[in-house]
Amino acid sequence: MTNLVPIGRALISVSDKSGLLDLARALHGMGVELISTGGTSSMLRTAGLPVRDVSDVTGFPEMMDGRVKTLHPLVHGGLLALRDDDEHLVAMAAHGIEPIDLLIVNLYPFEETVAKGADHATCIENIDIGGPAMIRAAAKNHKFVAVVTDPADYAPLLDQLKAQDGATSLAFRQKLALSAYAKTAAYDTAVSTWLAGQIKEKAPRNRSFAGKLAQTLRYGENPHQSAAFYTDGSKREGVATARQWQGKELSYNNINDTDAAFELVAEFANAGPACAIIKHANPCGVGQAGSLKDAYLRAYHCDQTSAFGGIVALNQPLDAETAEEIVKIFTEVVIAPGASDEAKAIFAAKKNLRLLTTAGLPDPRAAGLAFKQVSGGMLVQDRDNGWLNPADLKVVTKRAPTEAEMADLLFAWKVAKHVKSNAIVYVKDGATVGVGAGQMSRVDSTRIAARKAQDMAEALGLPQPLTIGSSVASDAFFPFPDGLLTVAEAGATAVIQPGGSMNDAAVIAAADEAGLAMVFTGMRHFRH
Repeated sequence: MTNLVPIGRALISVSDKSGLLDLARALHGMGVELISTGGTSSMLRTAGLPVRDVSDVTGFPEMMDGRVKTLHPLVHGGLLALRDDDEHLVAMAAHGIEPIDLLIVNLYPFEETVAKGADHATCIENIDIGGPAMIRAAAKNHKFVAVVTDPADYAPLLDQLKAQDGATSLAFRQKLALSAYAKTAAYDTAVSTWLAGQIKEKAPRNRSFAGKLAQTLRYGENPHQSAAFYTDGSKREGVATARQWQGKELSYNNINDTDAAFELVAEFANAGPACAIIKHANPCGVGQAGSLKDAYLRAYHCDQTSAFGGIVALNQPLDAETAEEIVKIFTEVVIAPGASDEAKAIFAAKKNLRLLTTAGLPDPRAAGLAFKQVSGGMLVQDRDNGWLNPADLKVVTKRAPTEAEMADLLFAWKVAKHVKSNAIVYVKDGATVGVGAGQMSRVDSTRIAARKAQDMAEALGLPQPLTIGSSVASDAFFPFPDGLLTVAEAGATAVIQPGGSMNDAAVIAAADEAGLAMVFTGMRHFRH
């Protein structure tokens, strides 16, 4: 393959004009002929740079509101011609096609237009046609043509030209071609995803997903796995939009757990100060209180052992008092919608502690997609944004929950949504006191959660576990009375569960016999 290719002519057509003038001046200084379209051409000409309009090259004016301007053989021939193919050279000479050695294009801002809430017609007009066509042509012919689709590549391009005396290397062009195809693929993904939403198509025949590299990670879940973090272009608040103030870079597991923690604490956005502590994507404690410090302590006292080295998420800006408590044990990451200068100063003494802040909390009720790779395919579903209306709860036992029990049941239900199935969550007075997660048997989850509560009671010097008088949430129904009876043995007095088992009648009878209050939600929250 041809290695070094000198740059003699460049076609420039960009929507994002940041950094363009400096690049164009540098290219002109290297003797590169500039060709351009519409607004880009006007900008270059106003800056005093010599530039040829594409319409002068093609002999056709831009028409149909700019929809047709670069879709022409004199443009695509210049991009696609193989310079080492005699037949191509003869065709170029016969039809007056001049080679284009460098294409600099970025596309109409379709995603930004959609994000602004533009109407359907405006979104359609911001679907670029000529740009992707030229990009794909130049990328296909990267043996001879360099294609730049991102202003971030302007500086590397100039460095390459300076290092190679005005030429580009094959390795550099290959890298640009890779970026170019990824760019057009992501662009088409955005358009097809938007159109599917417009026509309410839940399961398109073909579906693609796109991401932009945010960070190359040291490794994945384990050191022998390579990994990277990509953002999806959405503006949803969370780990992808957060600012990191200190600490070493986030790992794969840090990102996964921080996301889990922040999504959970967002369930309590309007409920006063709340804190969630996560370990291995499961909550080891969630607390609500009159202050952020007390909410943290209530979460911490659910399972102090698991909280060590965990992820802390707060639903309010981090303050100094809370920061003082957090730094008393080793914590991997703290994420919050803001932090005071005093809190940042306290954390600064803990160099390995990462502090992330966001502009707000994610909306747990927002629509979106969740997907998971399986062998040979992809599972795609709506994000679990199921929201429980207390008015829809059905009391199925002889005794109805008290007001205090109902408050704890609703709290427990919010937490159970974020616990790996089978999930059991004990709550008392607005704080988790036992969490059982990820067991094959629901009975095992009830026992593990109760045992953790007993261990914490001993560690805190309490006369009895806080499961005594607690309320319990189960993410799915109790298939038999055994799990419910285990909950009663732990001292719980109220239960919230989806219902729907063939054995509901037997479970309800067991609850009545044990004096439990129980409500059905009619909704489950499996989390695998």
